[in-house]
Amino acid sequence: MTDAGALEAQISQQIITAMKAHDQVRTGTLRLIKNALKNKAIEKRAPLTPAESERALGVMIKQRRDSIEQFTKGNRPELAAIEEAEIVVIEEFLPKALDEAGLRALVVEAIAEIASTSGNAPTPKEIGVVIKAVQARLQSAGLRAEGRIVSETVKKELAG
Repeated sequence: MTDAGALEAQISQQIITAMKAHDQVRTGTLRLIKNALKNKAIEKRAPLTPAESERALGVMIKQRRDSIEQFTKGNRPELAAIEEAEIVVIEEFLPKALDEAGLRALVVEAIAEIASTSGNAPTPKEIGVVIKAVQARLQSAGLRAEGRIVSETVKKELAG
């Protein structure tokens, strides 16, 4: 069984457990995850790799964060709370998110490596190079961080 197949089997098992527990939010969210992954596989016309599955789940989280922002602006805290609950369920299937201190350390490491290879420290104009290096380090370590947060941290470190 592939990793994608194992993930799908795990989600199916958790759907059954959530249904037995009468947890409607969790059941609904798990079904959304399963459908999103299945749709991505159909779109690709091949089973998803673990990285592609993570990317699809990351997109789902980003959509929910955008919805939370809109619901908060629209004074709909009950809908924002549902989206928050869905994010918690989705994050169970993703690698652990890196905390701010860990991310900052990774960014400083990447900047130092780029500085040692090129001979001088990267400037704020070279933010893309640093972000790519940080993303590569995150992926190789099996960690994740939201792109926006990575970008903000890199900007702070290059400016400071």
